[in-house]
Amino acid sequence: MGLFGLLLVLHILASIAFIGPTFVTPIIRRSARTVGQLHFVLGITTKLAIMPKIGGFVLILTGVGLMIITKMGLSQMWLNVSILLALLMIVLIDGWIEPRMKKIIKSISESQDQGNEIPAEFRRMIKKIVPVEAAAQLLMIAVLVLMVVKPF
Repeated sequence: MGLFGLLLVLHILASIAFIGPTFVTPIIRRSARTVGQLHFVLGITTKLAIMPKIGGFVLILTGVGLMIITKMGLSQMWLNVSILLALLMIVLIDGWIEPRMKKIIKSISESQDQGNEIPAEFRRMIKKIVPVEAAAQLLMIAVLVLMVVKPF
């Protein structure tokens, strides 16, 4: 396996690390039924949040490496659109979802009723994030499709 093959394998693995937690986190979070369970779940998902950051960094490095090796640069429209959508996705996750999740985690950690049902206020805070998470997931699917199909 040459340098191209190695970079391609690392690029694919990095994309899994980058994308995987974003799809799994909302499912894990929805499984919580009590404040204690929600606190536990948010702790797990906070730890999972490092994977997209590492994966994203490796994704950029390997992507640039692949662009250099293939001498493609930014000449392909599908690549430019993919990069633009990925940047938008990062803005949604790091700029909109993550700060709100930190606020929810802080509120949950301050809650004294660890065994009781999740209060309506926490449910409302979480429900506000759901549409933005869905948009980020759709952007991820679009980027994956563009990377695999290379339509234009």
